[in-house]
Amino acid sequence: MEASIFEYHKQEDPVDVESFQGEKRKVIQPASLKDPNLDKLKEALVDWINRTLKPEHIVVQSVEEDLYDGLVLHHLLSRFASIHLSLEEIALTSSAQIRKLEVILEELNKRLGLQDSSPIKWNVKLIHNKDLLATIHLLVAMVKAFQPELILPPNVKVEVVAVEVGKNGIKSEVQTEILTEDSTASDSSVSAEGVDPIEQLLKLEANKVNTVKKALLHFVNQNLATLGLQVADMDKQLADGVILLLLIGQLEGFFIPLFSFHLTPVSDSEMIQNVALALELLDDMGLQLSNIDPQDIVSQDTTATLKVLYALFKKHKRQMREDPV
Repeated sequence: MEASIFEYHKQEDPVDVESFQGEKRKVIQPASLKDPNLDKLKEALVDWINRTLKPEHIVVQSVEEDLYDGLVLHHLLSRFASIHLSLEEIALTSSAQIRKLEVILEELNKRLGLQDSSPIKWNVKLIHNKDLLATIHLLVAMVKAFQPELILPPNVKVEVVAVEVGKNGIKSEVQTEILTEDSTASDSSVSAEGVDPIEQLLKLEANKVNTVKKALLHFVNQNLATLGLQVADMDKQLADGVILLLLIGQLEGFFIPLFSFHLTPVSDSEMIQNVALALELLDDMGLQLSNIDPQDIVSQDTTATLKVLYALFKKHKRQMREDPV
């Protein structure tokens, strides 16, 4: 990635009132376009796209200039959601690009869990018009949904002018738009009162619980990929302790001797021994989960399994922040 990529700050085009009669539009203030935090976020998103699409030899240099035609978004969708839409690879005309974006964004919004009534910060017109604010909102939402363990620059905000054109004239106001959340707020998972985040999570709606499960599942599979392993059912496949031990070894960078656990356990007692070893390793790593019994994992207790995986996820996320690659 060349350092000069983000030295140029694209100025927002003059607002064309006729083009969005009856609509609301947000335009980033020039001073915010020069904010180093915004540059860092843009660079992080470009790096993420290029690492993801490297096997397909796709290289992006600018979030505002390289996503408007749908090609990159199409490949990202295919990569993360295993969706293969019947679309032309390269759309040359504006009308073809818009049609392609309509199909891609409709599918993406479904995958991101957005409903028709949900407030969506992007649309076909904005993306095709290379709207920086809408494009960043879309990419950040994709990172959170498809690769939540990726750490984006926290607490990035921009000043925008919100413009609304109506029959009675133009209304405008300056607002603060949040692009990424404050990391300290998101990391304070356990409050001073000792509230367990997983216990609280399981009290929420099913769709929110499933979102967290998918995120943890992605985390597990990403770190087991080098071993050629794939987990589809967390509770069931982690119950015998084997996958859990291999995951700990991958995350911590050490090899657990095969003679120290049962690679193919055939009884509950062997499974319990495996899980007990895993919990002992977690304790040695400073992840004290004293309220979890090995039998809980073996019995496929969802709460216990989620607590273990969340503890690993949080530790790994913290390590990545403190020692970035």
